Amino acid sequence: MHTDFDRCVRAARSKDPRFDGWFFTAVLTTRIYCRPSCPAVLPKDRNMSFYPSAAAAQQAGFRACKRCRPDASPGSPRWNERADVVARAMRLIADGTVDREGVPGLAARLGYSARQIERQLLAELGAGPLALARAQRAQTARVLIETSELPMADVAFAAGFSSVRAFNETVRAVFALTPTALRARAGRGRQAAAPGALTLRLPFRAPFTPDNLFGHLAATAVPGVEEWRDGAYHRTLRLPYGHGTVSLRPLPDHIACRLALSDQRDLAGAISRCRRLLDLDADPEAVDALLRTDPHLAPLIDKAPGRRVPRTVDAEELALRAVLGQQVSTAAARTLAARLVTAHGTPVETSAPATGQTPGQSPGQTPGGLTHLFPSTEALAALDPASLAMPAGRRTAFTRLVAALTTGDLDLGVGSDRTRARARLAEIPGIGPWTADIVAMRGLGDPDAFLPTDLGVRRAAAALGLPSTPGALTRHAAAWRPWRAYAVQYLWSTDDHPAARMPGPPREGRV
Repeated sequence: MHTDFDRCVRAARSKDPRFDGWFFTAVLTTRIYCRPSCPAVLPKDRNMSFYPSAAAAQQAGFRACKRCRPDASPGSPRWNERADVVARAMRLIADGTVDREGVPGLAARLGYSARQIERQLLAELGAGPLALARAQRAQTARVLIETSELPMADVAFAAGFSSVRAFNETVRAVFALTPTALRARAGRGRQAAAPGALTLRLPFRAPFTPDNLFGHLAATAVPGVEEWRDGAYHRTLRLPYGHGTVSLRPLPDHIACRLALSDQRDLAGAISRCRRLLDLDADPEAVDALLRTDPHLAPLIDKAPGRRVPRTVDAEELALRAVLGQQVSTAAARTLAARLVTAHGTPVETSAPATGQTPGQSPGQTPGGLTHLFPSTEALAALDPASLAMPAGRRTAFTRLVAALTTGDLDLGVGSDRTRARARLAEIPGIGPWTADIVAMRGLGDPDAFLPTDLGVRRAAAALGLPSTPGALTRHAAAWRPWRAYAVQYLWSTDDHPAARMPGPPREGRV
């Protein structure tokens, strides 16, 4: 979009927040770059330039606007929608791959040479992988500076900088403030955070209907790993450098996020996973505009626009849980997963209390009922298959899936090739189309994944006057492409299942 000057000017002058993250507006006279919705008075058209990424604007010598904070805008929806190498690279960069493994590691994960990755990112984003990772480090540094009391040297290394000098230079170049001044500016009127806890605002593009999103997460929550409590979704996180816990609370204009991490270097990756879990970088206007053309779906969209797809923080975990839940109820699937967590999960502790910590709870305990990380594939590979209380066919599918994930024969990571991963998943005996499709939709983030065999989808289709047989429904749903995963959410919303509505307070005896 940034190459269409007139369109960008119109979008910037409309100050429409829907365009935030799509492009960045740079003012040639002040050398400042902003998000499209910045409330500041815009200059003359000839004094504006547009960039596809914050990194490209920074490379061109512009610094971030202190008023609209463009680095805090929602991410571009392109990287979640698309499945090409540039989109896969952007998802990996957001997950911190360049900081941990460098550009050669990024290229190896994508199956390309470092030179090819550099060339493709420069052509589309105006910045290479190092510049894009630097922009993300600057954003992570700002978050740590403004929301924690960590010493600046600790902030520098937690944000991924190799030296304090590089940290200071980057913060001054991007924000036109020293780290100390940035903390002092943000500290005015800010409530002190609990030691070790980080409180963040996760933005999204309106409209946003959270009912099915949080309802699904709460209804399928695995005890010990996830829970809905005090109006927020809580869960444990397995991260590259350690572990953490997160609380996510839906509010009218943002998601309130509270993170407690055992290693602050995981901050950028944890934020990226939380945004992916809640599908916060989606473009609901584009999705709803296309789906609304179907008269069967239009009333559902008009009633509650902006539904998101409940995704995951760990695609391997989701795939394993999907196999456990084959041909059983949601409650039975939760019970099986809870047994697996108790027997093979990693017990966790955190020094940081989260929202809703009960009075008298010791600082070394996790809040509420969060006690474990979901078992790693390495731990599951060592278990005796006979110990799994499930039918032989499902047990075989589960153990073969574990083996494929452990050996790397199946890659479900954020930078994986969706088409290849789904095809490989479907080749595993015992994994049917529904399981492969649910992993594609929630684990791999495919916005066009569809579930024509799902009972809830077929029941909703019949009630709305749509074809209810898988083949006929698939043919009708061709008009919904590339947003069929979102159509599934609207169909599911017609059901009376707890997953289709916002969770309420827990009832006595309810897990």
